[in-house]
Amino acid sequence: MTEANILLVDDDAQFCAILKKRLTVRDMEIFLASSGDEALQQLAVHDEIEVIILDVNMPGRNGMEMLQIFKQRYPLVEVIMLTGHATLESAIDGMRLGAFDYLIKPCAIDVLVRKVMEAVDKKRRHEEKIVDAKVREMASRLQ
Repeated sequence: MTEANILLVDDDAQFCAILKKRLTVRDMEIFLASSGDEALQQLAVHDEIEVIILDVNMPGRNGMEMLQIFKQRYPLVEVIMLTGHATLESAIDGMRLGAFDYLIKPCAIDVLVRKVMEAVDKKRRHEEKIVDAKVREMASRLQ
């Protein structure tokens, strides 16, 4: 089983290629998107995506706008914000809007991997609770 299914959303193609390579060797499946709209297309096709690593500063819709859209449409998918231009205000905004965490580029790969695995664990626990609740509901109907 893959350790994590990640959607990397960043308009810097070179950064994406390097990060994809570094995460793939750690048994993570990586999907790429260079814009928010492309990310939405990837999410529509790949329901196995568990974590989005999202650049804050992108042309078109920025990361904060996309975070809101992702959390509305895919509330169980965890989002890790990643930026080279962090401010305390933007970090607070991102967390308030539902980001799992907010990291600053360049980020040590071991820190990023740890955060991804924490986010995956959180998402999988939520999914298990939903399944358990559905099973209990069905069992109560049969009684």
